[in-house]
Amino acid sequence: MIELSHVSRTFGAFRAVDDISFSIPSGQIVGLLGPNGAGKTTTMRMITGFLAPSSGTISIDGTDVADAPIAAKRKIGYMPESAPLYSDMIVDDYLRYVAAMQGVDANAKVPSLAGVCGLTDVMHKNISELSRGYKQRVGLAHALMQDPEILILDEPTNGLDPNQIIEVRNLIKEIGRTRTVIVSTHILAEVEMICDRVIIISKGKIVADSPTEELRGHFGRRMTLRLTVGGCTRDELVCALSSVRGVGAVKDANSTQIRGEAHPISLMLSVDEDEEPRPALFRQVVDRGWTLYELAVQTSSLEDVFRALTADTPVDPGESAKEATR
Repeated sequence: MIELSHVSRTFGAFRAVDDISFSIPSGQIVGLLGPNGAGKTTTMRMITGFLAPSSGTISIDGTDVADAPIAAKRKIGYMPESAPLYSDMIVDDYLRYVAAMQGVDANAKVPSLAGVCGLTDVMHKNISELSRGYKQRVGLAHALMQDPEILILDEPTNGLDPNQIIEVRNLIKEIGRTRTVIVSTHILAEVEMICDRVIIISKGKIVADSPTEELRGHFGRRMTLRLTVGGCTRDELVCALSSVRGVGAVKDANSTQIRGEAHPISLMLSVDEDEEPRPALFRQVVDRGWTLYELAVQTSSLEDVFRALTADTPVDPGESAKEATR
């Protein structure tokens, strides 16, 4: 288990991470999200022991990382966004070199990792000859060499093609069955597909920490409706909607193409919380002799929640340093 208690990190006068606390149990895949400069990279670097917190404590299985840094690091596997591989080495030789550096029996571990990470067919190849997807797999095998209890992945699918993304996602889900996995990514659809829980950091503070489905439900309670009607003008439709209780802002939507209908009107309607205007909307349209083609609820996505919670975030020096090393 990872546990952060009132952790802060400052760079001079700038507070990159501001009094955050959370715990992650074994067997959970957590998405750590935040815009550039929000503090997520600094948080990851503190968990891995690369940076020391300015205040607060970080513990792994009850042991403070500051008191036993080497023991803590042995429990962590870390794959940065651009895995630092030796491109002139053969995959098999590279993994055996990593095993030797970490005191692992290469004859037992390397073939096993090759199978887990899907590298069996390229073990004889030079790393420089590999696609980006296979290089990510090599980096993942490196991170798993000591069979760590905790795996931290920074942008694991960045730059991969759609097929490679699916393969790496499936691999992460499989690995997450027996390990604690923290995934930092800007691809919100990826988080929705593989993560059990989402932690969102903004301006150095945690602004959301919830199971993925609950997060969308809690922050996305305001309903949005898509309405498409034929046989009327836009002004006539908007006038009719104005009398329906609970309907708030009305915005134009991309018009739906409907065979036999020359000018259908498509609108997006925001609905006040705890209101249900759909029966009244239906009657307004039908009673006027118009044709109702569509009345659909638009569910809130994780992207909607992310935008609502992370607006106007300042720059984090930890993030800036990361960008500078790319």
